Amino acid sequence: MTAALYEQDVYRWSQQQAQALRKAASAGSNLPVDWENVAEEIESLGNEQWHALSSKIGIVIEHLLKLEASPAEDPKRKWKATIRRARDAIADRLETSPSLRRKVPDFIAKNLPRAQQRVRGNLEDYGEQPNIDLERRSYGEEQVLGDWFPDNT
Repeated sequence: MTAALYEQDVYRWSQQQAQALRKAASAGSNLPVDWENVAEEIESLGNEQWHALSSKIGIVIEHLLKLEASPAEDPKRKWKATIRRARDAIADRLETSPSLRRKVPDFIAKNLPRAQQRVRGNLEDYGEQPNIDLERRSYGEEQVLGDWFPDNT
């Protein structure tokens, strides 16, 4: 059962296994195992999935904002390519850890303000004024995960 779960959802498996190890440790297992640290290491496998997914979502948001906000034309093809690669990585993560799908709205909400700040700073570095009000712009799951691009690109 747990091997099948590992194949279906690494994140959920890691959380379940960490909990089982902690339960075994509290039950007083006499095996010479550093239960808490082993549990933390297994749990960290799932957390790596969590952080990687959040990071890729942040990249998509940042580059969508750049596409909409920047008056520059030359980098738009590169930004779109970056978005496509990040979306592929997101799809891979969600395939190996589908239970993380429910976290996507939280990741979008967490990453949006950070991306807005980065884009503002990037534009300022190039002496550009944004074409949009960055603070008023937001994206939904379909825009971040799907194949959507802003109209002006």
